Amino acid sequence: MKQNRRLKRRHLIYYLRVFEKNADQPIGHVVDITIEGMMLISEDPIKTDTVFELRMVLPVEIEGSREITFSAMSRWCREDENPDFYNTGFQLIHPSSVHIKIIEHLIRKFCFKEPLDRLY
Repeated sequence: MKQNRRLKRRHLIYYLRVFEKNADQPIGHVVDITIEGMMLISEDPIKTDTVFELRMVLPVEIEGSREITFSAMSRWCREDENPDFYNTGFQLIHPSSVHIKIIEHLIRKFCFKEPLDRLY
């Protein structure tokens, strides 16, 4: 699989829940994130090459919100090391400046601490 990622993935200390925009059941949890995309872990495989309207619950209020909604394209899906789960890579579609600020805040405050040459 060809990797087109330009930014280093950041692993969150929380598995933030992600839902389809108008659904009550999460489709997965964020494992890692950049300002360009994220990887979710889920119990079911997620269809690839599909645009999803998603909603992510934040661990605290950020930029005045406890959740954000955004569009993302599912780029790949594969079985996790644990065969009961699947990992899916999503690319954010035209994230707003507010979305970027929220993701940067998540990276600064809620990612495992690593030596940082750059924020992301």
